[in-house]
Amino acid sequence: MKRFGDILVVCDEQSATEQALDKVAWLAKANEAAVTLVDTIDNEPGELARLFSVFSTPEAAEIEEDVIADHRDRLNGIADDLRAKGLEVKTDVLLGSPFIQVIRKVMRDGHDLVIKGAQRSAAHPVFQSADMHLMRKCPCPVWMLNTPGASQVRHILAAVDPDPDDETRDKLNRTVMELATSLARSEGAKLDVVNVWRLHEEGALRRSRARLTEEQIQKILDEEQARSAARLDALMSDFTEFEDIARVLHLKGLAEDVIPEHAKAESVDTIVMGTVGRTGVSGFIIGNTAETILNRVSCSVLTVKPVGFESPVTLDG
Repeated sequence: MKRFGDILVVCDEQSATEQALDKVAWLAKANEAAVTLVDTIDNEPGELARLFSVFSTPEAAEIEEDVIADHRDRLNGIADDLRAKGLEVKTDVLLGSPFIQVIRKVMRDGHDLVIKGAQRSAAHPVFQSADMHLMRKCPCPVWMLNTPGASQVRHILAAVDPDPDDETRDKLNRTVMELATSLARSEGAKLDVVNVWRLHEEGALRRSRARLTEEQIQKILDEEQARSAARLDALMSDFTEFEDIARVLHLKGLAEDVIPEHAKAESVDTIVMGTVGRTGVSGFIIGNTAETILNRVSCSVLTVKPVGFESPVTLDG
């Protein structure tokens, strides 16, 4: 899976960092990639010192430095384990809103992949706000790991929605397939390529005053299914070398229902999917379908942005 050259790993104490480390070690070696580990402190520079204002100003500043040093020491301990495996590893402690500072570091330093253990608990079975913000707004792919105890990927779902008439979507689907196929091959994993189709306003047609017959409605359905299948076939024609590991599924329904249901039923541990938004419009980051899927799955997710994506996070904001 030689695609990434500069990997950023988020290692804050709220994330499942241990889930990320084996994955990072394997991925960095496979890509001959540099690795940067970051920890985050959810306070702006100087804010910790103000919290300790009961002490004198020099003492408060020293306490802030001690807190930052503690985070730095913890991070270096993690880095040393990776360095012992022959990896090139840098570390950095970021101060400020965690997801914003991570995104700014990506923008400043040109990282091409972010890996992070998900923040989840039994009481909150969906991705937490900070993780969603990162997946929505980070300009590079984000691999949110959420498969306890599994360092190896075993079953991948690539969610595609091909449309050759939409260049942005077409490129995004191809990126999803490139990532999913190379990951499946390198990990020896099963791969399900899932394309969900439906006839828009099928219910309205069945209730229509035009009084369409069932035969007429079925003909419209068959034509739409054939069009959708042709688009899927066109996409898959560029990935025939993966026919031995890929199962291609063309399923009828709503993607936000079908994909989570299939992932659960088939014990999928990793979903690779695009987040489709209006490129060039800051703040319009993620399609409603993608958002809903992310809120309904409990496995790891590798999210990819479309070409031309602009993050609402700025370096000088």
